[in-house]
Amino acid sequence: MDLIVKVLVIIGSGGSIGFGIWHFFVPEIWQWYSYIDSHATELVVAIRAINVFFSLSLVLFGIVNILLVYGDKANSYSIIVMLAATSILWITRVVLQVIYPQGSMNPALQYGMLSAFIFVSLCYVIPLAIMVSQEIGA
Repeated sequence: MDLIVKVLVIIGSGGSIGFGIWHFFVPEIWQWYSYIDSHATELVVAIRAINVFFSLSLVLFGIVNILLVYGDKANSYSIIVMLAATSILWITRVVLQVIYPQGSMNPALQYGMLSAFIFVSLCYVIPLAIMVSQEIGA
């Protein structure tokens, strides 16, 4: 496997893991629940559950990508499938940031988030393209 694939996957996975860990704390940092009616307890529970599931998913996707790329047990097919899934997730996040931008109260935050999402996406899309082209050429 190419060194560039490994390096980009470790960087992208570090980004995914970092975003996942950070997102565990986002509701408290940004005081999400203060915007919700205090009687809407089911909504608070649902948002909390979705956020934990989302945050944990980012962490796990990052860890699995690292294990697949750096382990000696994975084959090209499993790595390509995982990179494709992760690429689709991050590309979706980029598209959502363009269509429904978060952090719009501060242009630096809004475009900083977009830049970070694009960067992490490319850290998965480029290795995916390299691996697919190698499989097609093999």
